[in-house]
Formats: sequence, structure tokens, C-alpha cells
Amino acid sequence: MTSIQDTADVCIIGSGPAAHTAGIYASRANLKVILFEGFMANDIAPGGQLTTTTEVENFPGFHEGIMGEELCDRFRNQDEKMGTTIITETVNHVDLSKEPFKIFTDCHTILAKTVIVATGASAKKMTFTGSDTFWNKGISACAVCDGAAPIFRNKPIAVVGGGDSAMEEALFLTKYASKVYIIHRGNSFRASKVMQNRVLKHPKIEVLWNRKIIGAYGEKNLTSVKIASTLNLTEYDLEINGLFYAIGHTPASHFLEGQLKIDEQGYIITKPNSTETSILGVFAAGDVQDKKWRQAITAAASGCMAAIEVEHYIYK
Repeated sequence: MTSIQDTADVCIIGSGPAAHTAGIYASRANLKVILFEGFMANDIAPGGQLTTTTEVENFPGFHEGIMGEELCDRFRNQDEKMGTTIITETVNHVDLSKEPFKIFTDCHTILAKTVIVATGASAKKMTFTGSDTFWNKGISACAVCDGAAPIFRNKPIAVVGGGDSAMEEALFLTKYASKVYIIHRGNSFRASKVMQNRVLKHPKIEVLWNRKIIGAYGEKNLTSVKIASTLNLTEYDLEINGLFYAIGHTPASHFLEGQLKIDEQGYIITKPNSTETSILGVFAAGDVQDKKWRQAITAAASGCMAAIEVEHYIYK
């Protein structure tokens, strides 16, 4: 297949709030912007993790809330209206050894003066007896994607995790399940107090503290998991028809093949109070470099920062 070659002032890799905010700002600065939004990159639709969120209540300007997928669509539409060229292809390789930087997909090669990496992060999975057998047969990492499926309706299901994502997924699942268990290895949550209070007060939710999953069982679909105490050797079976992981994320930085400095978890390292990476002219924004806040609004803010820094870099 012949690759289409093009040039850009900035090539943005990503499709979430960081990527599209960067595109909006860079295009309004009269820069030529090409954005690769990916095609099911990291098994997630364009828009990233936000597309798997239900109602977003904490993004300014939407006092009645807005669905995550709709918010992503609005980001994209505004970005495209500003002049950004959006291509639905996944970047599989980059060459950051010298300018112009080269970005490769199966069908395109882009020569760019600057690059903004805003590829986000993907949900982590667990490994135990039966975890592969029942993947997509009762086990999932996306409650919003799968929680309304008939096999889960009016049945007991469980969420693993202790952060805000786990709280949100548990609350979402109460719309469909007869009961929702939250299985947590520790004796306290990391989640915000607001989310904890909602969960602990919900009549359909029961928290199983100091517990871990060591097995999954069933015939065609999941029907139970084996629970073990993290404090002693106690084990027992828990009848559930669904199990949802909410145990953290893996930054989507693997395609960089070590060309940028990353930390031990794979997050791109940026300079303090900046989106600059270890390579001059390459910037990183959003969850691929932020392992602390991981919010749509902070991702958008870092996308703004990256675009402004790109503008200063090009027009210096």
C-alpha cells in the first residue's frame, strides 16, 4: 500500500480532551494541524476513556451534566471546525530522532515540525484462574460498555477497585444489577469523599473489604468467583454474573519505542510546569503524562498548555 505523505506544523496523536483542546488552540493560532484519532487504538474508540463514562457532571459549562461520548463528539466537532485535519488511523511508529519528525500509520506518513502526544491510558486487567476463559463472557473492564447487557440485568455483579473509577462504575451498575459488590484489597478507598459517600449509602452496594479474587467459574458465562481474604487463609465462593475491573490504567506510550523518557509505569516525563518532553519540539499532554489527576478538565488544560508551547516553539 502506498503511503500518503503530508507535512504539518504540529501532528497531534490522540483523540481525547487533551488532543482536541490542543488541536483547537493550535488551529486558531494559524498552524497547520493534523490529528490522528486512532481506530480502536488500545481497544478504545476515538475519544478515549471519556467515551466509557456515563454522565459527566464536573466539566464546566454543563450544569445539567452531559454524557461522556457526547462531550467527546463536541470536542471533535469544535476541533474540526477550527481547521484541524482529523484522520481516523492509528499511529504505529514515530521517528523523533530529528526534525522534521516522522509519524507513520498504515496509510500516512506525516513530516511535522512538532508533535503532541496525547494518547491517554487504558484500563488494566487482572490475571487469575478463569480470567481469560470468561473475558467478554461476564468479565469486562468497561461497565458503561457492557453493564446493560441482558446477562447482567437483575443479577448480582461485582467491581474490583477502590478509586473514583470503581465508585462510578459501581453506581452505574446499580441501574441494572440486583446487587453490586465492590471487592477491595484494603480497608479504605482512595476515591474522593463525595464518591465514597454515594457508594456507602447506596442500598444496592455492598463493600467486601480486605478481599481479592483468585478464580472465576461458570459454564458458558461467569456464574461465580472465588474470594480470598488478604488477612488470612479464608476463601469462599461468591455468586455473580458479572465482574468489572476498575484497578487503574496503563499509559499508551508503547508505540514510542523508548524514544522519549518515561517513568517506571510508562508515563511520559515532562518538565516541571510544562508539557515539554525529553526531546525538543515534542510535547505530551493528558493522561499519558498525568498519573495523579486524570480528569477530563486537567487533560484539556494540559492540551491547551501543549498547543501554546508549540506555538511559541514554532514562532520563536
